[in-house]
Amino acid sequence: MSIKQIIVILSFTLITPIRAQELSVEKIWKNYEFFEADVDGFRSMNDGEYFSKIGRTSKGENVTKHKFTDYSGSGEVVISAEAIKGISMSGYSFNANETKALIETNSQKIYRRSYSAIYFLLDLKTNELQALDAEREPQTLAEYSPDGKKVSYIYKNNLFVKDISSGKVIQITSDGETNKVINGTTDWVYEEEFAITKAYEWSPDSKHIAFLKFNENDVTEFTMMYYNELYPSPYTFKYPKAGEDNSKVTAQLFSLSTKKTNPIELGDYEYIPRLNFSKTDNNLILITLNRHQNHIKYHLMSIVEDTPAVKTFYEEHSNTYIDIDNNLLILQDGNTILRTSENSGFNHIYKLTFKGISTQVTTGNWDVIEFLGIDEAKGIVYYTSAEESPLQKGIFKINLKGKKKVKISNHSGTNNADFSNGMKYFIKSYSNANTPTVYSLCDNTGKELTVLEDNAAFKKKLTSYNLQKKEFIKFKGHEIELNGWMIKPPNFDNSKKYPVYINIYGGPGSNMVSDSWGGVSYMYHQLLAQKGYIVISVDPRGTMYRGENFKKMTYLQLGKLETEDFIAVAKELQGYDYVEPSRIGIMGWSYGGFMASLAMTKGADYFKMGIAVAPVTNWRFYDNIYTERFMRTPQENPDGYDMNSPINFVDKMKGNYLLIHGSGDDNVHVQNTMEMINSMVAADKQFDLFIYPNKSHGISGGNTRNHLFTMMLNFTLENL
Repeated sequence: MSIKQIIVILSFTLITPIRAQELSVEKIWKNYEFFEADVDGFRSMNDGEYFSKIGRTSKGENVTKHKFTDYSGSGEVVISAEAIKGISMSGYSFNANETKALIETNSQKIYRRSYSAIYFLLDLKTNELQALDAEREPQTLAEYSPDGKKVSYIYKNNLFVKDISSGKVIQITSDGETNKVINGTTDWVYEEEFAITKAYEWSPDSKHIAFLKFNENDVTEFTMMYYNELYPSPYTFKYPKAGEDNSKVTAQLFSLSTKKTNPIELGDYEYIPRLNFSKTDNNLILITLNRHQNHIKYHLMSIVEDTPAVKTFYEEHSNTYIDIDNNLLILQDGNTILRTSENSGFNHIYKLTFKGISTQVTTGNWDVIEFLGIDEAKGIVYYTSAEESPLQKGIFKINLKGKKKVKISNHSGTNNADFSNGMKYFIKSYSNANTPTVYSLCDNTGKELTVLEDNAAFKKKLTSYNLQKKEFIKFKGHEIELNGWMIKPPNFDNSKKYPVYINIYGGPGSNMVSDSWGGVSYMYHQLLAQKGYIVISVDPRGTMYRGENFKKMTYLQLGKLETEDFIAVAKELQGYDYVEPSRIGIMGWSYGGFMASLAMTKGADYFKMGIAVAPVTNWRFYDNIYTERFMRTPQENPDGYDMNSPINFVDKMKGNYLLIHGSGDDNVHVQNTMEMINSMVAADKQFDLFIYPNKSHGISGGNTRNHLFTMMLNFTLENL
């Protein structure tokens, strides 16, 4: 080859761009090529200087111990694969002095948060391994007593305790029965809406267990059919719909010395969403709520000769509703708790004494998101907040007097922290809208000590796909400016007109517009952009981190203001020079499916295409804790239910509508879709429908997600 030929080849190589790889649904949802790496099984050790995490070897899973200030990849093996005899470990925990471990295996999902497992006890000194209770398997919610001498667990709705040294098992309750009585764990609606499955607590001295008892006898049953044998099999569970009877829930106190259970008297209430023992004394905090969820009470229980003594030390009322969260810390002074409240119009931290004296710790026109912990010796609280933007989450610390506030996360975006015991170190996860998650070890000033996982290989992989930047934008909204984001197609040209695909949720408790890595949803939206669509998301009125007034505007009328906002966004987009005004589509899942269905009916003049996945179509069909929090009961607020239900407005539908549901959805029942079908048939409206047999609210498993997103993509390409 001549020098001239080489020069020609080199020149051609330099001026010829490298062809970007193409995205596909198969790469996203069949080959799973776009899942970032994370840090698995992190757990702070007692001394706060070390942490443990799950690792994998050729012989199976193990648990290794690492120093925060001197992290190395290998670490000291604490639980070896050999010690647990090659058991596939789905989780682990230690007793208080870290001489024993509780190993979970064969975990099986029950509902969203609950699961059963087979548990083994491992002595870390002798490597002796024994089944927790071979006669009663699987169990749920097993844990060591504070003194490490016993293990509590639930089997078939009854609460048990095993003495480790003697092997003796004490059965605390015996009335547990499926669809009748539950002890120590929660019913379906508590798990889903109060995010609680563990409904029992050990006293710090290991002498008592406080627990909740659910009497479900008056709750109406709901039955789903599963299609996997010659004859379909029914699955029946208790599901209280809006306006219907709840479980009767009571609090109980069991004494291990007398083997007796006494009721904890709490007065009038509908719900007991939280119970927490302090770590240093036998003070138990119980929270109760009324049916409307606008009157919360804090109760203090102390134990006098194995009998509970209770007083109500604080109450709070709201004109709308009060959210239940996990922002509750009991201080070691035996006199004070920390909580959050929206009393000021924004969610802030308050110090509350057992005498009922409340003092605000954080202030400002922004929302605290969650507690991260407290360094009581220094009087410093760590928390995350949306102080800088409703789109972002920062990590802060402040003293209990509300002074010396410091931001300890150095990057703008979304920051989360998992602190060590003693609050000296934390593992930080950080991402932004266009950057995958980075996991790092930090000290409590925010100084980064080492990077645990930077997802460098994943980031490099992404560079070959010609991804477009997610940009944050503002929309005028119907009455108030709204936050949104936009992804434009590659080689975007202002002089051309593009169709728009709007992805929404829109409901209380979840924002779609966040300066955080969007995972596989982000990759699917990039795929749509590569197909020539502008992809947009918007948070309407009723969403989070803009204060109480913005969040609670939708009270008693879920769907009304949100639909007005999405219509206003569509109208605004129609005025953009680069938007094809007749080609605006909308897609949503769950609450988002409810909104997409309203957009295609009430907003039919503005949306050409709509996809509703697992939608609520009438709030009368949904559970009572969630629905009544925002709507009260159908008996009290019939117009609020009926005037914002898409099944009542199908006569307005004009565009192409795809309705998708899983027949095994225990959350938003397929009944919602069936009633929508009935209404559309009666109104002589044509539509597309797909039901995934046996699939739950997440519609996943096997090839399901690949099939689902291929169908949605094809429907979008054909109809938008």
